[in-house]
Amino acid sequence: MIELDPITTLAIAAVLYLIGIFIVNHVSILQRLCIPAPVIGGLMFAVIVAIFQSLHIVTIKLDSDFIQNFFMLAFFTTIGLGASVKLLKLGGKILIYYFLFCGVMAICQNLISVGLAKVLHIPALLGLTAGSMSMEGGHGNAAAYSQTLQDMGVNNAITAALAAATLGLVAGGLIGGPVVKFLIQRYNLKPAHAQETTKDYGEVEYNEALHSKMSTTNVFFLQFTIVAVCMAIGSYIGNLFTDLTSQNIPVYVGAMIIAVIIRNLSEFSNIKIIDMKIVDYIGNVSLGLFLSIALMSIKLTEIYYLAIPLVIIVIVQVIFIVLFSVLVVFRGLGKDYDAAVMIGGFIGHGLGATPNAMANLDVITKKFGASPKAYLVVPIVGAFLIDLLAMPIIMGFINLVH
Repeated sequence: MIELDPITTLAIAAVLYLIGIFIVNHVSILQRLCIPAPVIGGLMFAVIVAIFQSLHIVTIKLDSDFIQNFFMLAFFTTIGLGASVKLLKLGGKILIYYFLFCGVMAICQNLISVGLAKVLHIPALLGLTAGSMSMEGGHGNAAAYSQTLQDMGVNNAITAALAAATLGLVAGGLIGGPVVKFLIQRYNLKPAHAQETTKDYGEVEYNEALHSKMSTTNVFFLQFTIVAVCMAIGSYIGNLFTDLTSQNIPVYVGAMIIAVIIRNLSEFSNIKIIDMKIVDYIGNVSLGLFLSIALMSIKLTEIYYLAIPLVIIVIVQVIFIVLFSVLVVFRGLGKDYDAAVMIGGFIGHGLGATPNAMANLDVITKKFGASPKAYLVVPIVGAFLIDLLAMPIIMGFINLVH
């Protein structure tokens, strides 16, 4: 047996992340489906480890708990710092409707996964790994919340959740465009602002006022400090809440809540100490390393009996989101061209992740015409606000099913 210490595990994770980036940049199908680079690198390592173990060559064991939890905590803290109340006002009532539809979808995804788990004779909590934590949540939430399940004694939760997230990601990239094309042709929809250029409102900018007062190094250190303080205070709050209520709540929930409070206090007091561009960098690096380590750690040799149940649950999730999008969400958003384009984003991040959603929007608008409203609503909800809904819904189901 080879045991890798935390530092070596981190080093391998970083190398695998870079290898994943190289592969994604050179394989067009991976780019089109928006498969995350750390998923590619980490999965390669997991496959190699599984082969070595199956052939009785060597067993490789990682000491990854601390660093994986650290980067997970940092990632969710940056999500909290991106949750601005002012973003809700920017999008108007359509954004609110879209946001609420995401919440309804998350609840339905969890009901489907738990219900089918009972039909397929697997534990309900294990079935929940193919619910909103991996569908609407993507790989980041799948790895994070399944870690909570695994800590509760649910064997193979992380492996199952990441497998479901990967299946969902591929499905979200493949079916979003065709569904929107069907809606546009079925209702003969035309763009209202065909000449307008698109703008991705999920893109964040540097805090120029802050950079005018401080060097880039000091601005970065300030953002790092804010993230670290949120992580520290949030950890104590999360642990205290668990001790007082006996409810299962991940430690990152407290950090995320503190981050949301700090972000909005900063905005409404006009202090503006947060530079979202740098926070975004911290979040992306944290998510990349967290996913790389999570994928490295999955035990592929233990997932055989889960393969068929997971595929069945994901297929039903895909059928559900198509029907829900076409019959409910499309009509609720106005049944116009913008609503149709937003369906592409809804399916993209409803089964995969925000990059999937934006890739769908890009393909659709290049072919049929611009939709400024979609480029406002989809990234704001998908990149910043959706995790605010995910946390209470997922934890509510975990505690309900447990």
